[in-house]
Amino acid sequence: MVQIREFRIVMPMSLDEYEIAQMYMVMKMQQENTTSTEGVEVLESRPFEDNVFGKGYYTSKIYRFQSKIPSWITAFASSDALVLQEEAWNAYPRCKSVIKCPCFSKLVLTIETVHLADNGLSENVHGLSKEQLASRQVEILDIASSVRDFWSYLIGCCDLDFSKFRSKKTGRGPLFEGWRDQCNPVMTAYKLVTVDAPYWGFGKRLEQTLLSGERALFLETHKSCFAWIDEWHGMTLEELNELEEQYYSSSNKEQEHKKPTMREGKEGLERRCSLDSEDTFSRNSQLKSEDHGFALATHD
Repeated sequence: MVQIREFRIVMPMSLDEYEIAQMYMVMKMQQENTTSTEGVEVLESRPFEDNVFGKGYYTSKIYRFQSKIPSWITAFASSDALVLQEEAWNAYPRCKSVIKCPCFSKLVLTIETVHLADNGLSENVHGLSKEQLASRQVEILDIASSVRDFWSYLIGCCDLDFSKFRSKKTGRGPLFEGWRDQCNPVMTAYKLVTVDAPYWGFGKRLEQTLLSGERALFLETHKSCFAWIDEWHGMTLEELNELEEQYYSSSNKEQEHKKPTMREGKEGLERRCSLDSEDTFSRNSQLKSEDHGFALATHD
């Protein structure tokens, strides 16, 4: 059964600032979590233009995290075969990512994001039909919340207490209860997650796992966007693109040296995948992607 979940993440920044924050966060987390044998391989990155999104960047990526595949999934396929393939279209403020797994050819996870300069109260920003709206569940994620669950620890928690945090560069913060209604500037990422895993016996479990992982991913990575505001604030897109090019050029050379059969490329904007087992619960690693960065957390 197809499941539709809309996550709304309100942020204390402008749309232009969020674009910088998102790019910085993806690049920093990818640097921290990619190794010589696991991580993200970018196959293609190029400009695109169509009648749906207009102008933007298309990226094709592969995610490899063999050591973190939980045992209940490896009962269906070997961990080496469980790679994820992502196609992403980034035409900010609109983005779309489609994730598939060759071993589960029927599985499709789609994330469509619309970014608006509001506090999360706009309805049907994705233009859903009556049938889709009836199936959609809406959840507003609060970056100031201190609540943690299993998935948060799998993804990697941002431990900063925003009720005590104030940005030195911008003066923003602390974030107290009700901050979303009083914040200026403010914007919201409306993330529509559609997942379909039509497999008898474990399809629903897989769908719920993906939704739980995405929820934790969105919350924790957006926490990091605000926590690192004094690192990225004031940077330009040109400066970020230059840093990104340097990182991926260096990363691709290292991977080519260690894995000569792999094709390498560049990157786009936010998705990370982390397939973790229970032993990861004790660690505090950070992972990301969405819309350009993707974290898929699973659990035995």
